[in-house]
Amino acid sequence: MHPGIILVSLFAFAKEFSTPQSFIVSEHNFAHKSDHRSMTNTRLYYQNAYTTRFEATIVERVREDGQTAVVLDQTYFYPTSGGQPFDTGTINNVPVQNVTIREKDEAILHWLDTTNLWEDKVIGHINWARRFDHMQQHTGQHILSQSFIQIAQAETVGFHLSDNSLTIDLHTSQLSPTQIEEAEYLANQIIWQNRPIRIRMVTVEQAKKLALRKLPPVRQGNLRLIEIEQFDLTACGGTHVSQTGAVGIIKIVKLERQNNQLRVEFACGQRALHDYSLKNSIVNQLAADLTTGIEEILPSVLRSKEENKDNRRLLKKQQEQLLYFEAADLLQKGTMVGKTAVISRVFTSDELEPGQLRILGNHLTQSGQVIALLGLAGEKSQLLFCRSQSAPGEMNQLIKPALQILGSAAGGGSAAMAQGGGPGTDKERVQQAIEKAERLLLGQIR
Repeated sequence: MHPGIILVSLFAFAKEFSTPQSFIVSEHNFAHKSDHRSMTNTRLYYQNAYTTRFEATIVERVREDGQTAVVLDQTYFYPTSGGQPFDTGTINNVPVQNVTIREKDEAILHWLDTTNLWEDKVIGHINWARRFDHMQQHTGQHILSQSFIQIAQAETVGFHLSDNSLTIDLHTSQLSPTQIEEAEYLANQIIWQNRPIRIRMVTVEQAKKLALRKLPPVRQGNLRLIEIEQFDLTACGGTHVSQTGAVGIIKIVKLERQNNQLRVEFACGQRALHDYSLKNSIVNQLAADLTTGIEEILPSVLRSKEENKDNRRLLKKQQEQLLYFEAADLLQKGTMVGKTAVISRVFTSDELEPGQLRILGNHLTQSGQVIALLGLAGEKSQLLFCRSQSAPGEMNQLIKPALQILGSAAGGGSAAMAQGGGPGTDKERVQQAIEKAERLLLGQIR
């Protein structure tokens, strides 16, 4: 390999690395001499992830919970395992909905969208777009995991790939922004150098003598090794591209600390392009809305955030002043029952918010011997009954009968203050509830 960095465009690699092969395989194609599985379970994707069309023979049919699965004598369909999702596609034009590994004998089960597949000789087609996406993401994971080891001695202890996210968990939580940036930079250098990726099978004893990134906990049998030339060597059963250039690019998009580990979310290839396109669109829209350059978006947003905080504080202060004046007006209009001022008022959600109703009640009950029966109508109805400490009446005995008018029983409180809410209703219905409480109150204090 040339020691310099070879910059490669995705377009230049599209034909060589993104194009699936389509050919008919015979029973012995890509079967490993070291593979101890029977020929009814030959995993052809182990040696070739680019084939999308193949012939096979059904050797077993499985029916479970109304679903049908078939076992083939050989398959290119990758089953869910090792953190990588299953392939989709068709078998004799019947959609393959899931691919799993049967625990008792490690047979690969192809779950079909049918209960009737009687032909023994079948043709399988792999969904190439999904397969290539998984190849890009999984290979990118190998590259980034090794990069974190070389830059920060941070080992990968977890890997998860789904249709919309790709993460690794690092056995550390103390990486600096500089280390994160350097690991990402190194990973992309390895991609742009277009290093070859090779597959080989070794025994466990042979593997112990090699510089594997991590030796899996197995005692016998053979290991499938994925080698990125002069950079990474690890045991893995997944599907990968044949040269690092086909990964395109790696971009870290999110970091999240979990206990003593650091979860790194990233995107490779087509996913990285989609992530960039989405964020670029958002940035351009923000720049247009804020009438500023891209470099000034963050300072502009931060200034707007501070201005909004100031405006909210000012608005809250003004609202409290208005509620004080509202309380003074209500006190003048209250009905005197003996020495007690009884105030009843129904507001709409356009006039007050639920929290403001409580503030208004506090203002009223701090102004002498007062009982306040307040209501709120709108998408959700609310009642608040409160009194001064010196005023008579049991508010908790008024709230439930009033709430029944609103069709609710969700409320309660003390003798001095009770509240509750109900479903959305109009101002007239809430007024009826208030009047019900007022009649009961008059019976208490007379």
